Amino acid sequence: MKTEIQDPPSAESDAASETAVSESEALLKDLAEQKDLHLRLAADFENFKKRSRQESETRAVAQKESFIVELLPVIDNLERALAAGASRDSAQFHQGVEMTLKQLQQLLRQHGVGIEEIVGKPFDPHKHEALSQGHDPAQPDHAILEVVQRGYQRGAKVVRPAKVVVND
Repeated sequence: MKTEIQDPPSAESDAASETAVSESEALLKDLAEQKDLHLRLAADFENFKKRSRQESETRAVAQKESFIVELLPVIDNLERALAAGASRDSAQFHQGVEMTLKQLQQLLRQHGVGIEEIVGKPFDPHKHEALSQGHDPAQPDHAILEVVQRGYQRGAKVVRPAKVVVND
C-alpha cells in the first residue's frame, strides 16, 4: 500500500481562506444591518399607520362636534318656538318655524348638502323614489308632480332620495 504525502498548506491557500472568511463575515454583518434596517422601517410604517388612523378619527370627531355646535342654535330656536307657541297666534308661530327651517337649510348648504326644487322636472331613478303615479295633462310624461319627502344629496352622492309622485 502506498501512502500519499500531502503537501503542507501553502501561504497562498491560507491567505485565500482568510480572505473568504473575512468576506463571509462582512456579508453576514451587512445582512444583519439590512435586516435591522428592514425591521425598523416596518415598525416605522406600522407607527405611521396607527398615527394616521388616530389623526383621521380625531379629525372626524372634531368635524362632528363642529357640526353639532352649528346645529345647536337651530335647536334653540325650535325650543323657543314651542315654548312661545301656546302664547302666540298661529301666524307668528308658523313664521318662527319657517325662519328656523330656513336657518337649518342654510346650515346644510354650508356643509355641501344640496336641496333642490324638483317639481316639474324629469324623474331620475338615481335621485328619486316613485311612490305613486298621477296624471296632469299640463306636465310631460315622467315629470315629478309632487314631492312627498324631500331628497338630499352631498355633491354627486345622494344622501336620501326624494319620494315623489310621477306623471304617467
